[in-house]
Amino acid sequence: MQDDQLITAFVEALWLEENLAPNSRSAYRRDLELAARRLSDGESIDESAVLANADRASLDWLLGERLREGAAPRSVSRMRSALRRFYAWASREGHVQPNPANDLLAPRLPRALPFDMSEADVEALLLAPDTGTTLGLRDRTMFETLYATGLRVSELVGLTLNQIHLAQGLARIVGKGGRERLVPIGDEAIDWLQRYLSEARPLLLGERQATAVFVTEHATALTRQAFWYRIKHHARRAGLARLPSPHTLRHAFATHLLNHGADLRALQMLLGHADLSTTQIYTHVATARLKALHAEHHPRG
Repeated sequence: MQDDQLITAFVEALWLEENLAPNSRSAYRRDLELAARRLSDGESIDESAVLANADRASLDWLLGERLREGAAPRSVSRMRSALRRFYAWASREGHVQPNPANDLLAPRLPRALPFDMSEADVEALLLAPDTGTTLGLRDRTMFETLYATGLRVSELVGLTLNQIHLAQGLARIVGKGGRERLVPIGDEAIDWLQRYLSEARPLLLGERQATAVFVTEHATALTRQAFWYRIKHHARRAGLARLPSPHTLRHAFATHLLNHGADLRALQMLLGHADLSTTQIYTHVATARLKALHAEHHPRG
């Protein structure tokens, strides 16, 4: 294999071996290409060749330099992950010996807690769309579904008709890594889905057909970017001090369940996390919220 094919071959291996999502594969490719450009000091040379000939010291320097330039620690951590996985694959395939990415230094990551959206703010956002219009009814239904299920935004906009089973009150979700899970929808969201499917969706489609649950006026599935815009639009209408993102409603779903006594293992299954440690950050959010309430309302807070 020629050196200029290494990055492409690695990205294809991620798809074939792990069924990694397109966005994740693109992120790995961007990080590797950026790493190669920085290691070559801007010279116009083959990017894969640069990576193939890199050593441990140059990789450590690269990650440290990215931090010194002000790159976010999480971005640097992602690049480190891309380098480690690339070299593990290249070493296993016999393209690089030895593996220079073993024990790469890791940037220190601050523990950033998710934006904690209160139940009152969620309620205000849910009430913001004008449900007398087709788009307003669609948006209200999307908000209700997202808050009721805790889906990732990609899972929500990618939802198809055969994935929702309203009679059983369940949605069958295929998440990261192709992992499948069943998620309860909840009575309130079911009512809105039934109304949207019978009233708004037929008007949006007209004579056209679509498999996506949530569609645009052009009979195509709503994109993540478009849904992000709709949330910002309605959050402004609701007068929220801080504008949420689609992921904020997923966070709200998790923290509000914990605040009302949900089990962490059950929450892990609902969110589709492969590792419980990913779910545990919500315990910190819930604890921080309780401390703030105590400080605000207790006479000796």
